[in-house]
Amino acid sequence: MASTSPVASTSPVATPRIGLLGTGPWAQSVHAPALAAHPGVDLAGIWGRSQAAAAGLAHTHGTRPYATPDELFAACDAIAIALPPSVQAPLAVRAAEAGCHLLLDKPVATTVAEARAVADAADRAGTATVVFFTLRFGQREGEWIAEQAAAGGWFTAHADWLSSVFAADSESPYLDSPWRREKGALWDIGPHVLSVLLPLLGDAESVTATRGPADTVLLTLRHRGGAASSAAVSLTAPAPAASYDVTVHGAAGTTSLPNGQEGPRPAYHRAVDALLTAARTGRPHPCDARFGARVTEILAAAEKSLK
Repeated sequence: MASTSPVASTSPVATPRIGLLGTGPWAQSVHAPALAAHPGVDLAGIWGRSQAAAAGLAHTHGTRPYATPDELFAACDAIAIALPPSVQAPLAVRAAEAGCHLLLDKPVATTVAEARAVADAADRAGTATVVFFTLRFGQREGEWIAEQAAAGGWFTAHADWLSSVFAADSESPYLDSPWRREKGALWDIGPHVLSVLLPLLGDAESVTATRGPADTVLLTLRHRGGAASSAAVSLTAPAPAASYDVTVHGAAGTTSLPNGQEGPRPAYHRAVDALLTAARTGRPHPCDARFGARVTEILAAAEKSLK
């Protein structure tokens, strides 16, 4: 069985072995190449729901495919997951029970029960978890979030994240994503927005949601301590309108999230670093599975408000 602390020893140890679950566009463009290039881990293998796709992706990155997730768990110290949330959650529970640290994608799950099950399984097993909220691990964005969280005193905030994934003329690699089609911007983009607003304004005490055009959702949140925020999220915005922005107002004035230019792979590299640090030190990362579960709880409340 995999070790629950692959990097805990102070004596020289083998490079931690990490396996990848998933072979879709996100796994191909970010997870697999970033893991293969990371000097701190050994990409030990890949499993996918398509064995042919797993074999092809494994060959590209100099590793091997596995026939079952459990065989991959047994060969690894940590597991990275690039799968739809409804598939990710039960596999994450099994990986944690096998003693593997978890590098999860957002949202952890689209039901509260499944999200809590992932966090509970990791707690029971004593395994480290990190959820890859892209903005939290971007260089400029992460520094800005940390600075504003430390400053405090924010009165209100507004976020716009408008994507054209499902616009009429879209050529997005995620155009054929069934779970995004089903769950929409609330569940695909909402986690990104909450990953920024919550550390700045505090946990959400209440949330309401209103439908806009197509899958567009307008959110209003009241945060612990009295601050308020709002957000608009969409996967169906016209291409010229596609953009993202977060602006906060408070005692320190007004400031907006900087737009990072580095792309997701360097951010994912930092997420891997964060998982290794959490595994080595035993200290939870702010973006752990418990935080991921809290994000799912808020989104579920927003979804209930829509209905």
